[in-house]
Amino acid sequence: MNILAIDIGNTRIKWGCAQPPGWLRQGWVATTAPAELAPALAALPPLDRIVISNVAGDTVKAKVAGLLPAAPLPQWLVSVEQQCGVRSSYADPAALGPDRWAALIGAWHLTHAACVVVNVGTTMTVDALNGEGVFLGGCIIPGAALMRDALARDTANLALRAGEFRYFPDNTGDAIASGAVNALAGAVERTVHYLQESTGVAPRVMISGGDAPLIEERLNAQVTVVDNLVLEGLLQIAQQPD
Repeated sequence: MNILAIDIGNTRIKWGCAQPPGWLRQGWVATTAPAELAPALAALPPLDRIVISNVAGDTVKAKVAGLLPAAPLPQWLVSVEQQCGVRSSYADPAALGPDRWAALIGAWHLTHAACVVVNVGTTMTVDALNGEGVFLGGCIIPGAALMRDALARDTANLALRAGEFRYFPDNTGDAIASGAVNALAGAVERTVHYLQESTGVAPRVMISGGDAPLIEERLNAQVTVVDNLVLEGLLQIAQQPD
């Protein structure tokens, strides 16, 4: 079985072609340039399943749909109450972003244990999954670039400037960069704390996304970095019987 999984995010469109249990090839293009997918899609073998997560809106969705082969028909993921061993506690399961749902399924497939599922990109999502595969809830935090942009836009003296993480920043550039990293890492560690209190087990952190390196080494937890948890979840969903 040949499966095409596509994760349409706010900044990048990530894709992977798999022949389970492994990936044949993967790649990405900027969300602003979906037409650049065309050469990669044209080079794929005949497909049996296509499954897609989209959080970038209808315009991008239509552009990607226009590049897909005529068959098979794509499955545009919508979050549901239960799928692939994961159950949702969201007040309205369908309102959960499909990328978060796919990442939870990917993390559960890899761990089958309590974990905090983190995706660090334009925004950072931090979701709690208990040892029975129940998604308890989670939070959404502006990513590091959004935090820096907000400071530059909404303050008089904190324009964008170079900076890097320091334990004790001694200049404004490093202070802004370090503040963003500490805010992101702190949100993850608080969720780890809450989940451990809830389950009595120290959960591992499953982290992916383009900005994962920003916080990976700053977390006081057992951390596993996965290249793309959303694609891993989409692959599991695509293998489910109709």
